[in-house]
Amino acid sequence: MANKSLFSSITSVLPPATTVNEAGGPAYKFPAKHALAQLAATGTFGNVFYASAHDQLDQLRKLIDEVDDNEYLAKLAVYSRERAYMKDMPAALLVTLSTRDTALMHKVFDRVADNGRVLRTVFQMVRSGQFGRKGLSSSLQRAFQRWLNEASEGKLLSASIGNDPSLRDVLRMARPTPKDNARRSLFGWLTDKPVDKWAPAGVADLPSTVQSLNAFRSADTAEAQALIAGDLQVRWDLLADTAKGPLDWKAITRQMGPQALRMNLNTLLRHDVFKSGNTPDNEMIDYVAGRIADPEAIRRSRQFPYQFLSAYLNAADEIPHKIKSALHDAAEIACGNIPQLPAPVIIGLDTSGSMGMSVTGWRARGRRSAVSKMRCVDVAALFTAAILRRNPDSVVVPFDTRAYHAKIDPSDSILSLSARLSKYGGGGTDCSLPLVEANKRYAKRAFAGIILVSDNESWIKSGRVYGYGRGGSTGVMTEWEKFKKTQRGHGIVDPKLVCIDVAPYGNTQAPEPDDRGGRQDILNIGGFSDAVFNVVSSFLESDSGRFVREVEAVEL
Repeated sequence: MANKSLFSSITSVLPPATTVNEAGGPAYKFPAKHALAQLAATGTFGNVFYASAHDQLDQLRKLIDEVDDNEYLAKLAVYSRERAYMKDMPAALLVTLSTRDTALMHKVFDRVADNGRVLRTVFQMVRSGQFGRKGLSSSLQRAFQRWLNEASEGKLLSASIGNDPSLRDVLRMARPTPKDNARRSLFGWLTDKPVDKWAPAGVADLPSTVQSLNAFRSADTAEAQALIAGDLQVRWDLLADTAKGPLDWKAITRQMGPQALRMNLNTLLRHDVFKSGNTPDNEMIDYVAGRIADPEAIRRSRQFPYQFLSAYLNAADEIPHKIKSALHDAAEIACGNIPQLPAPVIIGLDTSGSMGMSVTGWRARGRRSAVSKMRCVDVAALFTAAILRRNPDSVVVPFDTRAYHAKIDPSDSILSLSARLSKYGGGGTDCSLPLVEANKRYAKRAFAGIILVSDNESWIKSGRVYGYGRGGSTGVMTEWEKFKKTQRGHGIVDPKLVCIDVAPYGNTQAPEPDDRGGRQDILNIGGFSDAVFNVVSSFLESDSGRFVREVEAVEL
C-alpha cells in the first residue's frame, strides 16, 4: 500500500505553506497586490508586536516595486482613504504616484488629501526623501497650489492646526499665486508675514472669519470672547489656546462637532464645561450627550464603532454618566448598518498576547509608547460583538492556545459585549482552534461559514510544532477541509472562511485562489472600518466581494 501520510485524500487538496510568519509559524504569502491592499488598510507606520515602523516602510516600498500597475495604486490610495479611513498609507501611495504617473496623481490628489492633515502628511513624506524625492516636483507643486487656492477658508484654517510640518512650511515651499486679495491676505496671515508684505492686499481684505478669530484672541474678557465664539464657525482648536475660562469653553463646546466632542471629553471636563459653580450643568451635559448620539450625524460621519469604544475606555471617571451612556447609544447606532448574514457563522476571536498591542502601533519601540489605547483585541472584540448583534444565532469562540467557552447575551450592548470578550486569553496563538471547536462541539449545527478576526500570527498547533497541519499545510487549512465536509452534510453547499486581519504582516493562515482559479471558499481582508462588513457580507452571499476586486472596483 502507498504511504497514507503522503497520499491521503485530504492532503491532495491542501496547499503546503509557502512562508514562515513573524511569529515563526507556517503561513501563506499574499500575492503582491493583496499584500499591499492589506497593508494599506491596516498599516500606520507604527511599531507593532512583530515588526517595527521601519519594517512596515520597507515592506510598503518593496510591495510597491512589485506592483507594476499605477492605476491599481491610484485606486488603492483612494480606497485606503475613503473606505478604510487611513491617513498615512494613502499619503505614501500618493507620493509614489507622483514619481510614476503624474496624471493619475493629479486625478486622485484631492480625494486622498481631503483635509489639511493629510495634505501636511503628504508634504512631510515628500520632504523625508523616503519615496524617491526630497522636494516638490513641478507637478506636485501644481497639485499643492491648486489645493491651497481652492480650499475653503475653514479648510485652510483647520489645516493650520499642527506643526512639523506646519501649513506655513507647505505654503512657503508650494508658493501658490493667490487668486484674489482675500486669498493673498489669508496666505500672508497664515505665514506670519508682515502686513506690508501682503500688498496689494491689506488687513481689510482678510476674510470675516479670520477677523473674528483675531477679535476673539485679542478680547479682554471671557464674556467678550464668549459672545464672539457664539457666531464663529471655526475648529475649536483655533480658540482653545486663548480661551479665558469655563464660559468661553462652553461657547467653544457648542461649536464642536460630534467627533470633536467625543474625542475631547476629558478636555471639556478639565475646563469645567460640565459644571455650573459647584453643581452639574445639566444643560451642557444634555447638549453634549445629544450631539454624541445624534443618529443622523453618526450615519453621515466617518466615525467607526470602535472610536466610541475608545472614547468610553479613555473617559475619566468624572465624566457624567449620561454622556457615557450616550457613547453606548452611539456605538449601537454606528453598528446599525452592519448587514445580516445569510446564516449563522462561527466567529473566532483572537485574544492572544500579540493582540494586546495598540491598534495603531507604538511610536517609541523601546518604551512602547502607544499611539492609541485601543488594542487590536478591543477592535477584534468589537467586530465580533457587532456581527453577533446582527446575527444572534452565531457562535463566538475566543482563543489563544486554547478555545474558551464564551457565555454571552447577544442582546447586551455592543460596548459591554466587546469589553467582556476582550478579557479572554493572552497567551500564544493557534488560529485553528475555532475550527476545531466547530468540528467537535458544534458539528451538528449548520453554519454559513467561519469568520476569524486575528493578526494571523498563528504558531502553535496542538501536538505539532509551529502550527503545521496535514501535508505541510497550516492547521487552519486542515480543519477547514473537515468543516466543509461536515457542513455539506447539513446542506450548506458552499461554506466560506473569512480571515479579517487587523495587523499589517502580509501573510495568512488560509490562502485565496490565484489568478488561475482554484478554491473560491476563502476571503482574506484587512482593516477595521465599516467597509469590511460589507465586503464580508457580499462574500458570504456570493463570490463578488473579494478584497482586491473591491479595490479594483474604485472609480477614478
